[in-house]
Amino acid sequence: MKSGRGALTALHLFLVWAAMATAVPAFGFELVMAAWGGAADATDPVFAVGSTTPVFAVGVPLMVGLLATAGIPVRTVVPLCGSMPKRLGWAVLVFALGTLGVLAGVAAYAEKVDLGSASTRIALTGVPYAVAAAFFVPSRWVRLGALAVLAGGVAYGGFVGPAQAQQRQDEAEVARYREHPELLFLGTAPPGMQLSRAEVGPAYFHVEYRPVHHELGYVDLMVRGPLTPALRCPEPAEKGVTCTVDAHGEMLTVRDFPGSGRAVTLIRRHQNAEVEVTSQTLDEAGLRLLLDTLHPLSGTELEKLIREKKIEYSLR
Repeated sequence: MKSGRGALTALHLFLVWAAMATAVPAFGFELVMAAWGGAADATDPVFAVGSTTPVFAVGVPLMVGLLATAGIPVRTVVPLCGSMPKRLGWAVLVFALGTLGVLAGVAAYAEKVDLGSASTRIALTGVPYAVAAAFFVPSRWVRLGALAVLAGGVAYGGFVGPAQAQQRQDEAEVARYREHPELLFLGTAPPGMQLSRAEVGPAYFHVEYRPVHHELGYVDLMVRGPLTPALRCPEPAEKGVTCTVDAHGEMLTVRDFPGSGRAVTLIRRHQNAEVEVTSQTLDEAGLRLLLDTLHPLSGTELEKLIREKKIEYSLR
């Protein structure tokens, strides 16, 4: 491409980018405001959609007209810009193709793909139109450049960006679970049982163990901040409940149920936390063994719980 034609082409693509980077965000803002105003004035969704019709009626022809104007400098370079009718047809094609690119960018942004700051996102709205216009320039190098930009955009918006967004989301989720690491203690599952569910709250960590083969039975583990300076049995004693505190400060509570059933609860201070285990399946020895295996929740264990969807965060 000769230098004169190259300069015209560069000016042409710059004008397409600048015009659409200015017009499209303004059009989108007016569209949102019109839809919002329509929705506020009426409960009928059809009315809200209808309120955007004037914006489309004015905005779309205006943007097509801006594109046609940007095609004037290359009347002798781009065949489709050689006359006013052709130039209008070219403008419609560029507008349609570029808008598809903008909609793809909006979809990627909705999926948390990082598209930079607000000013960067505004600048990017003009790029799909400039790329579309470049494909109509009769130059192999210009078209190859446009193809490279298109391929880069597809790769980032479809693969790299979503992967980075997922990584950021995973890191944020782990950070939320790790907000109170002094409470994140886990015990080894009793024989024949597995961890079935875990819940992280603002001031507690709750774990449920259930039998592997869908049998009856459970063990609940609750880790929280100490409720009292020292463990003490409640007074007066509740009927059917036996409570003792041993020399190590460990509290054992046995609650008898009609029909010879009973629930055993063992509470122990562990570092700066208070750990309570309860079961109608395990006896005191089994619960004590569970408490003896307490260890900080590792990164591998947390990742596995997240992957298996066995952990959740609660605001309670």
